[in-house]
Amino acid sequence: MDEDLNVTFIILGGFVYFVIMFTAYILIICSNSTIVCLIVIHKNLHEPMYIFIAALLMNSVLYSTNIYPKILFDVLSEKQIISYSACLFQFYVCYSLAASEFLLLAAMAYDRYVSICKPLQYPTIMRKRNICILLVVAWILPAGQFAVPIGLSANVELCEYSFQEVICNSALLKLQCEKSRVSSLYFTVAFVNFLILPVLFILFTYIRIFIITYRSGREVRRKAAQTCLPHLIILINFSCFASFDILLAILYHPLFNPIIYGLKMKEIHKNLRKLFCPGKTV
Repeated sequence: MDEDLNVTFIILGGFVYFVIMFTAYILIICSNSTIVCLIVIHKNLHEPMYIFIAALLMNSVLYSTNIYPKILFDVLSEKQIISYSACLFQFYVCYSLAASEFLLLAAMAYDRYVSICKPLQYPTIMRKRNICILLVVAWILPAGQFAVPIGLSANVELCEYSFQEVICNSALLKLQCEKSRVSSLYFTVAFVNFLILPVLFILFTYIRIFIITYRSGREVRRKAAQTCLPHLIILINFSCFASFDILLAILYHPLFNPIIYGLKMKEIHKNLRKLFCPGKTV
């Protein structure tokens, strides 16, 4: 009888963590992709505002895809290891896409500024060519600027090989035997270009929008709040959580974007209801 009760139990903590992270990744892919597909399919959503929303959501998918597969692989591995070059690449993609997030938010703020403060000039300013230029700049400019310091770090000698982080971030530079002043300068310039300046620009545009709408009627204020509020929530969310905790930045923010735009943007919300509740009238 005693031998029958002598059972060895194994705690599957790693498996549970894998399931949680895998579920989060699938939710991020599905939620963001659903809204992007709605914007692509429905012609009434082929407007600059929704195009920028689709770009922002796709940026979240790329950001998560750069991070989650490696985390999931590490959970199932006995040793969590990565080559220095692969870690540098993840670091590069992570920071480039994070910078693109702020530039896309700045482009969206500019779109709202022109729409509300210069409505007569809006069709001329926000043409398809200009939208394409803004999107290309938002992705290419950070990728080009971060390529220089990452390239300089590729052949740097390492004095430490233990990295106590979930993903490869700026803490990776602490492993280097000698700090490069050129790399530090590039990262400082990138910090100003892709965080400080976009945030200041966004604040400026929304202050202008607030002044204009405050002087206008209630209907103008309502429409401005309906389109601008989600962008401000996303900006505050990404800025706070990215600086507060990297886990919240990679888990919470990519799931937060589609929820906000799905609930707060009227046209997207209407098409979501048609998709999931086809029998109900909107």
